[in-house]
Amino acid sequence: MTTEERAWHKASYSSGSGNCVEVSEGTETLVRDTQNRGLGYLRFETKEWSALLNTLKK
Repeated sequence: MTTEERAWHKASYSSGSGNCVEVSEGTETLVRDTQNRGLGYLRFETKEWSALLNTLKK
């Protein structure tokens, strides 16, 4: 599946300032900048993404 075929949603922590990230969750999680979608994305395995979110919540 290509990144264009994946379902993307704006991260819930993104503000209305235009500084947003989009997330595509599945067997792996992809994260990209909404203002620079064409520059690529970060890829996280499920365990890595969960660990990151848990760390940020602390």
